[in-house]
Amino acid sequence: MAAEQDPEARAAARPLLTDLYQATMALGYWRAGRARDAAEFELFFRRCPFGGAFALAAGLRDYVQFLASVLPPDTDPAFFEHLRALDCSEVTVRALPEGSLAFPGVPLLQVSGPLLVVQLLETPLLCLVSYASLVATNAARLRLIAGPEKRLLEMGLRRAQGPDGGLTASTYSYLGGFDSSSNVLAGQLRGVPVAGTLAHSFVTSFSGSEVPPDPMLAPAAGEGPGVDLAAKAQVWLEQVCAHLGLGVQEPHPGERAAFVAYALAFPRAFQGLLDTYSVWRSGLPNFLAVALALGELGYRAVGVRLDSGDLLQQAQEIRKVFRAAAAQFQVPWLESVLIVVSNNIDEEALARLAQEGSEVNVIGIGTSVVTCPQQPSLGGVYKLVAVGGQPRMKLTEDPEKQTLPGSKAAFRLLGSDGSPLMDMLQLAEEPVPQAGQELRVWPPGAQEPCTVRPAQVEPLLRLCLQQGQLCEPLPSLAESRALAQLSLSRLSPEHRRLRSPAQYQVVLSERLQALVNSLCAGQSP
Repeated sequence: MAAEQDPEARAAARPLLTDLYQATMALGYWRAGRARDAAEFELFFRRCPFGGAFALAAGLRDYVQFLASVLPPDTDPAFFEHLRALDCSEVTVRALPEGSLAFPGVPLLQVSGPLLVVQLLETPLLCLVSYASLVATNAARLRLIAGPEKRLLEMGLRRAQGPDGGLTASTYSYLGGFDSSSNVLAGQLRGVPVAGTLAHSFVTSFSGSEVPPDPMLAPAAGEGPGVDLAAKAQVWLEQVCAHLGLGVQEPHPGERAAFVAYALAFPRAFQGLLDTYSVWRSGLPNFLAVALALGELGYRAVGVRLDSGDLLQQAQEIRKVFRAAAAQFQVPWLESVLIVVSNNIDEEALARLAQEGSEVNVIGIGTSVVTCPQQPSLGGVYKLVAVGGQPRMKLTEDPEKQTLPGSKAAFRLLGSDGSPLMDMLQLAEEPVPQAGQELRVWPPGAQEPCTVRPAQVEPLLRLCLQQGQLCEPLPSLAESRALAQLSLSRLSPEHRRLRSPAQYQVVLSERLQALVNSLCAGQSP
């Protein structure tokens, strides 16, 4: 089995990662002789997260890997034997492709197979899909705020809900639009681009008295003798301090030694963390001294990072210094050195940093992406819709918690410009709607149907697992990320805006609405 060979699949295949009532219900089905009844469940959510009008479907890779696992035993010895023989070889899954736009009531997954097996899948599938989709949606919102030009770095592993939560957050924040992650494991297992440089502890660990074992750095072109980088930086420091109007003793020698040590290790990727002591009297002049020393050897520093204070104002002022120093020392590349910022950045702070003229190039976000503080749960549910080919519907005093019965198909109706107009749910046996065809549909809570004539029609649910076999290769994470960004770009501005968006409609076909009405009235379908 794939799960026995793939370390990542083994990590996802944890048979006891479930709620106890899945096992108790399994025993009940077995004792009632209903374990193999054909059944279908749907996994969906009722409201879009974060007060928005959309979500992104995510978690496809994780739940497909889980379906390769064996499911848990419970009490009766004969029941043990039944459960030991269980697998997902008779399970069929239809799903929204990973990275698709998802809306309330539209299934992210349709799971069909033997009743006992597909019931047991409820908790693990909700666990694998809900948080992944929530994080991807949260990341997509942050990307929309940042705009296409700013680079976003996810750096929340230390703030995540455990290692599994950290890996999920790093993976699906990338799907949602982040450019990279600090999480090395996400790079190894999932192919997420990783990024990271140095912390304040690295800087404060140096006093300035340290002597590198080999202080010599060869020119970037590889020709000519090596140069003592620390000595060269000291020469440049005098010129930089004169240019900035500082005394040469003001910049901290330990910080400069730390920068030199980092530059010796990474001469082609040197970055400086500027706010360990003082940005203006120490961090900036020390960075410029080391960067200009590297530049004399043919290397170019790539960036600086700020982690405290007024990030926007500091970035703007640092860019002015870079431009003036580039002119003073005749090094044009210095003007475009990246400015990276971090420090508990949320949506409001991000909007400020993303404004025109901010001079910020890269924004590191941790807590606000991995913990989803505005809404900690998607609110996904997994509901039975058919048994033995007969529709099932949950009737309740709370209309919002009623379910839609029967095996269904889902379609996205598009306008002439390719933007989504609405999603339509219909019974699986109904004819597929056609572009240009006038359709009578029921909006939620409507007393009468309305008509719509879509310019294009997209089927939403794709067969990804049939009788336990993968129907097509899973898309790469990068492909799902590209789909997410394309899907968001097609969404109309009124649905895409993050504050008080227009609500996207999910409508029912006339036949599905008639079935709902008959079951609500207590009639047989």
